[in-house]
Amino acid sequence: MRSLPPALAASLASGVTTLCRCWILTRTDGMRLGFTDHDEDVVCDGVPCAAETGATGSALEQGAGLSPDTGEIMGALRSGRLAESELARGLYDGAAVAVWWVDWSAPAHAVPVLCGHLGEVSRGACGFTAEVRGLADRLGQPTGRLYQRSCDALLGDARCGIDATGAAYRGTGTVAAVRSPRTLLAAGLDAFRTDWFTAGRLVWTRGANAGAVVEVRAHQRGVAGAAALLDLWEPAPAAMAAGDAFTVTAGCDKSFGSCRTKFGNAVNFRGFPDLPGNDYAVSSRRDEAGNDGGRLR
Repeated sequence: MRSLPPALAASLASGVTTLCRCWILTRTDGMRLGFTDHDEDVVCDGVPCAAETGATGSALEQGAGLSPDTGEIMGALRSGRLAESELARGLYDGAAVAVWWVDWSAPAHAVPVLCGHLGEVSRGACGFTAEVRGLADRLGQPTGRLYQRSCDALLGDARCGIDATGAAYRGTGTVAAVRSPRTLLAAGLDAFRTDWFTAGRLVWTRGANAGAVVEVRAHQRGVAGAAALLDLWEPAPAAMAAGDAFTVTAGCDKSFGSCRTKFGNAVNFRGFPDLPGNDYAVSSRRDEAGNDGGRLR
């Protein structure tokens, strides 16, 4: 049972409440932002919660079992508080969130009602909707290793062992021309063969998208000195322009063949390439005499 501060409990018992909700977001870079559905700014847990964003929340669903508590927060996108470009760059992906009930007439009287993280965030031209998931949501996430054919390590991590920052696996380039919101011609990648950066990671270092990260869908080497073609999985958060700079890391499709031939790292492969699949389970087999032994069941 949740215990309330005596002053807050007395306010609730009086029949006339001065309550509002506050949401405090903590991004992965440590920045904390506060929002409230009150008509004036409120300070909660030492964080100024702004009313100007027009934040409002849905009903909060909580249960006594292990199902995660859920809710939603809706608000306006404003430059300087929570901008669309910041959402597009993923700065709020997985951000920690705390939901508080606060007595706006005496903000020191507050009680937390939910702690968790942001789930799916959808945005429009001037507003956003963010799903709030309780701590129990972590219990439903897979942990540990998976018994599968493909590698479960990340290129360049300690389990992989590859130095992904080396010149052989990382290129530095600039935008020579823009063909579409997710397709560009890149200068500076002449030394890398076609598909070297397919499924790789591109990080913008200069331009309107500086700091943003996107995955490469396809890479084609330029012919006769022409710029290389990079096709991205998603459009950049802001419009790309000639002269924008980036770094791009070689792509890994997690297969044993690529680990052995592309990276020469078969000894550190973290998958099970000989694991039988469905094709083996439904195939027919013959014994040493050549008789059909039927299908595996």
